[in-house]
Amino acid sequence: MGYKEIYEAWKSDPEAHWMGLAQSIDWIKAPSKALFDDNAPHYEWFADAEVNTCWNAVDRHVEAGNGDRVAIIHDSPITHSKHEITYTELRDRVASLAGALRAKGVEKGDRVVIYMPMIPEALEAMLACARLGAVHSVVFGGFAANELAVRIDDAKPKAIIAASCGLEPGRVVHYKPLLDGAIELSEHKPDFTVIFQREQEVAQLIEGRDFDWHGFQFGVEPAECVAVKGNDPLYILYTSGTTGQPKGVIRANGGHLVALDWTMNAIYGVKPGDVFWAASDVGWVVGHSYICYGPLIHGCTTIVFEGKPIGTPDAGTFWRVIEEHKVKVLFTAPTALRAIKREDPEGEYVTKYDISGLQSLFLAGERADPDTIEWAQKILNVPVIDHWWQTETGYAIAANPLGIDDLPVKIGSPSVAMPGYDVQILDEGGHPVGPNTLGAIAIKLPLPPGTLPGLWNAQDRFRSSYLTQFPGYYETGDAGMMDEDGYLYIMARTDDVINVAGHRLSTGGMEEVLAAHPDVAECAVIGVGDTLKGQLPMGFLCLNAGSTRDHGDVVKEVVTMVREKIGPVAAFKHALVVDRLPKTRSGKILRGTMVKIADGEDYKTPATIDDPAILEEITQSLSAMGYPKQGG
Repeated sequence: MGYKEIYEAWKSDPEAHWMGLAQSIDWIKAPSKALFDDNAPHYEWFADAEVNTCWNAVDRHVEAGNGDRVAIIHDSPITHSKHEITYTELRDRVASLAGALRAKGVEKGDRVVIYMPMIPEALEAMLACARLGAVHSVVFGGFAANELAVRIDDAKPKAIIAASCGLEPGRVVHYKPLLDGAIELSEHKPDFTVIFQREQEVAQLIEGRDFDWHGFQFGVEPAECVAVKGNDPLYILYTSGTTGQPKGVIRANGGHLVALDWTMNAIYGVKPGDVFWAASDVGWVVGHSYICYGPLIHGCTTIVFEGKPIGTPDAGTFWRVIEEHKVKVLFTAPTALRAIKREDPEGEYVTKYDISGLQSLFLAGERADPDTIEWAQKILNVPVIDHWWQTETGYAIAANPLGIDDLPVKIGSPSVAMPGYDVQILDEGGHPVGPNTLGAIAIKLPLPPGTLPGLWNAQDRFRSSYLTQFPGYYETGDAGMMDEDGYLYIMARTDDVINVAGHRLSTGGMEEVLAAHPDVAECAVIGVGDTLKGQLPMGFLCLNAGSTRDHGDVVKEVVTMVREKIGPVAAFKHALVVDRLPKTRSGKILRGTMVKIADGEDYKTPATIDDPAILEEITQSLSAMGYPKQGG
């Protein structure tokens, strides 16, 4: 069946659709039905089933005779090291770690915070928790002590698993002092911590509280997989909340297994044994879904990469990894490609490697501008697929499902809604709008298996954040439109739709125009306050490496381009050239913070920022242009 038939089959009988897909999972006790809706609008999937996620991700492949298959490839250009772990080795390592945690009192339902860099032990820690039925919460390695403390107080972990340090190009990130500071700040204290000592920095351990990763496992009995309910939580993943209090997104075991296993084949087109590389971090949702769980559940080989798209050592690193490890599918963020494109606009590094095994490139995390997609298509000569999802959903809401259909690619669109997602474009009153009309993107309830059933210890906040704006729908917080073929266009966060003299305009649409300028490597558009028009768009441009163009000429040209493509209604008159844009470590541009700087409002430096010094550079650039305007 092709995409349309599968989508229609889901819509006409969702229960049969999901129960059919559930057959690919090893259940300890099979579910009696898929959807449990007694507590709507809080829905649960496969709630009465019993299952273990670690068994499905590791042990069952060994039992099926595939223990010699490589499960994890670790590639660290920072430490100049590479090594492989087979499924049998992974099972033994995870069972040993789980046994040691159990010997220290970690049981089903207990929380464990994981604070680690991009090393295989991070995945082993996640899987060891899943093996015991403990709930893990991975915090991005290197997060400040205060941010880590907030998450410790919310999750109340029995244990924390960390590494002595993380490695960035040219520097060591001292994890242990950050962890010690966080435990000091937090009201909740863990019973114990486990520290994986890296040779680049050996941390000081506190007697009685801190245990060495290897020493603590010595002589313990390996743990078997513990049965949990289908609706029991597998993990909590904190996403930044607008109130400053992070939101703990919950992922339940049963639906997560069914959904991720299906996506590996249907969306990404990979089979057991194929090498799948999500160039992300275990601290983000992509790392949970597609570095750890998705590929392993499906029996693939996953790559844990400790490096950057440029600078470790050059803009050819991604292509080296693809050649050396025979990567079939690469999944990364548009911001990584833009960094490579800026360093190597002609794609010369690609020609140095044999990447003929690469089947496709998937992008997510930020809007993929058409210019970057076209550049990647040209230099890689494979399908470049933008797809759209959120921390809350755990996998793609909209995608081009290469594994089941050869749908046309429409550049600028993450394609069509996946089965399980009834996506609607709504006006401010919550009514569906016609094709090609900008509105709020919402998903009709219930959300499919694998998406969030709620927030950790915050169901009221779950309702107010996602379910109250449009009753009967999940509010995505994104704005966009749908064309007559059902292709979705994500134009901006709802907050990034600006109102210029009564006209609602998408900053994303303007960014597409700016990105098409041949000298522009990356850009952002924000709305700044204006006494006359309410808001006016302001562009920020990063130019290609080696560009010698006069900045004033480039600005004039992009202003003309916006006028021609979008029209005078956009009132786009101001842009400035900057060296770099402020971003989170996962590559999202901090547009909201830039707006506050331009409008002269107080702002808090986000904990997820890649380099806080960039905000000072932006402040100075805006100041030179007269922002914030007095009385503006």
